[in-house]
Amino acid sequence: MQHATETTPPTTFVDRRKSGARNDAPGVERRQFQDGTRSSNPEVAELANAIDKYKIENRRRFITFDEIYQVMLSLGYHK
Repeated sequence: MQHATETTPPTTFVDRRKSGARNDAPGVERRQFQDGTRSSNPEVAELANAIDKYKIENRRRFITFDEIYQVMLSLGYHK
């Protein structure tokens, strides 16, 4: 435990969004779900694109299972 008289060195903040990792191109949404290399199945790509569209339109980075289900219904899914 530290005493009030001890000082801790300042911690350097690393902004990972600017680290040169993926998706640094201007205009790329970080909330996107779809990744073109994940599946060659057109139905999976359609769902991923629909989820991306929903997230962008509703300004959501993460969505609930209920929201995913609503997106699936909008694509015509039925049990």
